Amino acid sequence: MVPVLLPATASATAAATTDPLGRYLTQKPAWHRCAPDTPAAFRCATVKVPLDYGRPGGKKLDLAISRWRTSTAKDHRGVLLLNPGGPGGSGLDMPLFLGGELPKSVKNTYDLVGFDPRGVGASSPVGCGLTDKEQNWQRPYKAATFAKDVAWARTVAEKCQARQGGKLRHISTRNTARDMDVIRAVLGEKKISYLGYSYGTYLGAVYTQMFPGRTDRFVLDSAVDPARVWRGMIQVWAEGAEPAFARWTEWTARHDSAYRLGATPEAVRKTFYDLVAQADRKPIDLDGTRMTGDDIRAFSRATFFSVRDGAEWIVSLKKAAAGRPAGPGLRTPAPVPPSFARATPEDNGDAAFWSVLCADQRDWPRDPEQYRADAIRDKKKYPLYGDFGSSIKPCAFWKTAGERTTKVDNTVRALILQNEWDPQTPLTSGQGLRRAMKGAKMVTVTGGVGHGVYGTKSCADKTATAYLTTGKLPSKDITCKAAPEAAGRGSLLPLPLPGSGGLPGPGSRF
Repeated sequence: MVPVLLPATASATAAATTDPLGRYLTQKPAWHRCAPDTPAAFRCATVKVPLDYGRPGGKKLDLAISRWRTSTAKDHRGVLLLNPGGPGGSGLDMPLFLGGELPKSVKNTYDLVGFDPRGVGASSPVGCGLTDKEQNWQRPYKAATFAKDVAWARTVAEKCQARQGGKLRHISTRNTARDMDVIRAVLGEKKISYLGYSYGTYLGAVYTQMFPGRTDRFVLDSAVDPARVWRGMIQVWAEGAEPAFARWTEWTARHDSAYRLGATPEAVRKTFYDLVAQADRKPIDLDGTRMTGDDIRAFSRATFFSVRDGAEWIVSLKKAAAGRPAGPGLRTPAPVPPSFARATPEDNGDAAFWSVLCADQRDWPRDPEQYRADAIRDKKKYPLYGDFGSSIKPCAFWKTAGERTTKVDNTVRALILQNEWDPQTPLTSGQGLRRAMKGAKMVTVTGGVGHGVYGTKSCADKTATAYLTTGKLPSKDITCKAAPEAAGRGSLLPLPLPGSGGLPGPGSRF
C-alpha cells in the first residue's frame, strides 16, 4: 500500500522521526531569483520528492517550484498553486504569466506558486529519444497503413521503456498530487488553494480525492471527466467535434456573403469534404505545408469550435486548392512566457504525456485489432475525427502501468468553469467532473468559445474571483452568456497544446 496521507503541518522534527516522508516535508528551499530579467519577488527553488512514495527511502526526483509574493496585505490567505495542463505542461512560469491576468484582489490574497510536475521541464524530465515523426500521434485509420501505425505505437513504448525503465510507472497523476502535498508542507501551509486548467483539473480533482482535508479553494477550469481518463478523453474530442462542425456549417451559411462557402449548411459541409477529397487525391500546398485530407481533418477538429476562425481557415484552404495565395490565414495563440534556460529532452512534452496517460490507466486495450475495430466504428459515427481518436496508441504496448485509476467521488467544495464550445475538454467533459465532485458548483459560459475560461475576461471571472477571495461558492450551478464578439472567436489563453504533428495551428493536448 502506497502511503498517501502526509502530515498536515511541518513542525516536523517529530514527523521526520515518526514518518518516513518527514524528511521531505521539512525541507528548507534555497530560493533564488528565477532569471535576471524576472521580477525580484519571483523566486525559484528545487526540492526533493521520492520517486516511489511506497519506498520513500529510495530514489529521489527533483521538483522545481516557483513563488511570486504578490501581496503584503494583512488579510493574505496563503498560496495559490497553479497548473497549466498537459500532461507535460511546464508550470514553473505560471505565476509570471497569470500575474498579469489575475485581478489585484486575488494577488492580494495569495502568493502565486508554480511548479514543473515530475518528469516535466526542470523536474527530473523524462525523454524517450523520439524523432519528430514519432512524436506525431495524430494517425487516422487506414487499412493500408494500420500495420505501420501499430509498429509506431510499439516503437514509442519500447523507446520510453529503454530510456526510462521503472521510472515510468511513477510519472503519474497520483504521484504528482502527492508532490503537491509535499509543496504544501514545505511552504508551511495547512491547506492549499489551487487554480488548474485542462489536465490540471483532473490533477486537482485527484488531489481533492486523496487529500480532502488539505483542500482550500480549488478552481478547476476547462475540465477533464475523471470517468473517461484517458482513452475516453481522446475519444471525446471526436464526439465534441461533430456538433461544433454542425454549428460552424450553420453559422458559415448565414454569412455566405462574407465567405462564399455555401448558402446552406449542407452546401458548406460539401465544400469542406470536397476539399478533403481533393487533398486526398493530391495534397494541397498551404503556405509551404502540403496537407492531405487527413491533415485537414485533424487540424479542423479544434478550429471549427471558433466559427470565424473556421471560416477563415477554409477560405484560405479553398484559395490554396485553386492555386491562389491563401492570405493571412489564422491567428496564432499568444506566446507563452519563456522558460528559464533549463535543458530538457527535445521530446519531453510527448514523453511526459504518454508516461502519465499510460501510467494512470491500466486497462488500455492490448489487442491492436480492438483499436482497428473501434477506429472503423468511430469514423462512421464521427467522420471528422473519430478514427483519429480511437486508433492505436503507445499505451497498448506500455509495460509499466502504475496504480489503479483514481475514482473521483467526493463532496469537496470547488468551482468548475467551462465554456460551451471548448475543443480540448468539451462541455460534456466538464459536466462529468461536476457529477463526480458533488460538493462543487459549476459555471457554464453559454456561447463561450475556447479552451480556458478564467483570465480571458469571461463572464465567469466575477464568480471565480469572488470564490478565491471570499470562499463563497454560488448556491447552485449557474450559467452566464459570453459577449457576442467572444462567441465567434476562440480564447487565446496560451495553454500548452503541443502534439500537432507538425501541422500549423492548434495542437492536441488537454
